Amino acid sequence: MSETAEVIGTEEDKPVPAPTDDAGETAENDDDLLVQEGDIAGDYLERLLDILDFDGDIDLDVEAGRAIVSIDGGEDLDKLVGPRGTVLESLQELTRLAVQQETGGRSRLMLDIAGWRAGRREELRELGRTTAESVASTGERIRLQPMSPFERKVVHDAVATVDGVTSESEGEEPKRRVVVLPA
Repeated sequence: MSETAEVIGTEEDKPVPAPTDDAGETAENDDDLLVQEGDIAGDYLERLLDILDFDGDIDLDVEAGRAIVSIDGGEDLDKLVGPRGTVLESLQELTRLAVQQETGGRSRLMLDIAGWRAGRREELRELGRTTAESVASTGERIRLQPMSPFERKVVHDAVATVDGVTSESEGEEPKRRVVVLPA
């Protein structure tokens, strides 16, 4: 990320400290905590899929200090994504709450269903890059459509790879958007 890119984050973007014991020592290795989060999330989502009578394979991973849970392989999984990922975002929040209830700590886990988030990430990277290149060549700022915190972060990161431009977020949720402007 370039030094000129101003990324306005959310609570979701901030790191969560590892639980500590009474002496202030880290209770467990960070990766162990993330694996534990992934296991709890996987169990929660498996029960949910059973209740809904949906098929799907749950994959757990740890990337960039975050538990990643993916559900793939089912026929009806698109219903769990919803329009523009709205159902997916809600399921992610419910899963985070289930993890928080079990661990007592806030979770930043990321949920992907049927590869939607991975595909959307690529679309947003391309949008961020092409928008930044347009702003660099014209010198005029461009305001993008409102986006979720996940979407805005991907766009900010893509914009930061283009010299001569910066990005910031403006507005209030749920109409918060990225603005790309000359540096």
